[in-house]
Amino acid sequence: MILIADSGSTKTDWCYGTEISNCKIIQTEGINPFHQSAEKIESIICQGLIPQLGFPLERCTAIYFYGAGCLPPKTESIIHVLQNNFPEADIAVDTDLLGAARALCKDNAGIACILGTGSNSCLYDGKQIIQNISPLGYILGDEGSGAYLGKRFISDCLKGQLPEILRNGLLEKLNLTVPEILDKVYRQPETNRFLASLTTYIHEHKDMPQVHTFLLDCFGEFFRRNVMPYHRSLPVSFVGSIAWFFHDELTETANSYNIPLGIFIKNPISELIQYHFRIPK
Repeated sequence: MILIADSGSTKTDWCYGTEISNCKIIQTEGINPFHQSAEKIESIICQGLIPQLGFPLERCTAIYFYGAGCLPPKTESIIHVLQNNFPEADIAVDTDLLGAARALCKDNAGIACILGTGSNSCLYDGKQIIQNISPLGYILGDEGSGAYLGKRFISDCLKGQLPEILRNGLLEKLNLTVPEILDKVYRQPETNRFLASLTTYIHEHKDMPQVHTFLLDCFGEFFRRNVMPYHRSLPVSFVGSIAWFFHDELTETANSYNIPLGIFIKNPISELIQYHFRIPK
């Protein structure tokens, strides 16, 4: 029995099984050790994950965990909880970016990108990541992500850079005043999730000319700052909800920069199942 996890800031997809034919997929709250305490991560795994599993924990022989924020200094809390609860398992905790590269490219070279709550990109040689432009998070970077789109959109609305009808509609949808929005952004936890939640409203209005131009500009920032510096003619592929729902706008932007595109997948977990359960060559 192996357990595979693809974790973002918003949700974690888990798959368990002994082969492709009997795999089951479940979900928990997102796990990100960069933003969450060890106690919070333990709660998600022990109270969110384990009660959903349909097998004795000692039967698990391997765990492959791919997660946002899972850089080596930050993974101890995840490894510790998994080791305590799955004593027979070999545990590998890697970045969600490696998971995305394996899901998108398998054994082929390519540029793999994540556009979800956060964003990231890498140059992948078919086995490992050989170059990564740091995403820097939603304050300093994360161009093209849900949090970035939400941050720029609400700023543009409140500064009068977008039509007043969009501003009024957004405030009505959120049922928040401007001071309450500022409080959520600057004082409340998990600001990135709040900002990313605004993309539902953006998507509802994406055919408005001003919103269309806004999206092309945001995705242009992503390509300019996170893809073009790799200086490769390899196909660029995407995972994540933002890439999936704004596929047309991303494609239009990529074409304007003559960037070759690969594939788009909404969730990496199904392709990671194929990667980890495949018949060895």
